[in-house]
Amino acid sequence: MSAGAGREDAAEAPRPAGYRHLARAVLYREYLIFVRYPANAVGGLVISVFFFGLLFYGGRAIAGQALTDSIEGIIVGYFLWSLSVGAYSSIANDIGSEVQWGTLERHVMSPFGFAPVALLKGLAKIVRSFVTSSVLLAVMLLITGRSLELNVLTIVVVATLSIVSVLGLGLAAGGVTVLYKRVGNWLNLLQFGFIVLISAPAFDLGWLRFFPLAQGSALLQRTMIHDVRLWEFPAVDLAILLGVAVGYVALGYAIFQYATRRARRLGVLGDY
Repeated sequence: MSAGAGREDAAEAPRPAGYRHLARAVLYREYLIFVRYPANAVGGLVISVFFFGLLFYGGRAIAGQALTDSIEGIIVGYFLWSLSVGAYSSIANDIGSEVQWGTLERHVMSPFGFAPVALLKGLAKIVRSFVTSSVLLAVMLLITGRSLELNVLTIVVVATLSIVSVLGLGLAAGGVTVLYKRVGNWLNLLQFGFIVLISAPAFDLGWLRFFPLAQGSALLQRTMIHDVRLWEFPAVDLAILLGVAVGYVALGYAIFQYATRRARRLGVLGDY
């Protein structure tokens, strides 16, 4: 009898959660936010379509054939920009919201650590951004009447590595948000810099290829416009893309850790 009860107690004893459980919980949370607040999700998509419509119809009225000849590149660039903004703003905005709600301490007390939780939440936002940006891409193609080469494997790999580098910037921005709280205007300013980096392939890349998005934008243009597959890219180009992604994530992670440790020392972690 006691042996059976012991087995039941052992079976019912809580088991420590792993990173797999954390990733599943974060993805499920992102899904719930998406489906429970559909007006906000659809509103963001409508705004993106509205601005693209202004860009397309207004540019065609002003530039005429010049814009028409380069519209495929504009579509690809706008698609990558929408992905990068989602990846960048996800961590900083989410941490800013947690500070205002007074729930930031829960992340700090997590057994996984604050930085891993923030990183996984950022990756979950990237998954969400892929869904919304894919819908945006379909609408842009419908508006312009153009078609692109949509090799899913190549696009997913290149676009993911491109915006992972931006996720590193988002981690750094999240650390600054923890330390200084209200810096949204400065963080939003950087989003316009993404336009310059995405436009870099129109010029000679040079040393710009070692900045976020520039190399990824060049490769994404080649695959979606000229149907270049992943295995057809030069190994050096892919190595630079991977190195930039890993390097900026590592740098952003280090800045995030330093900023959160400094916030703890100053006693301003949960202040607002």
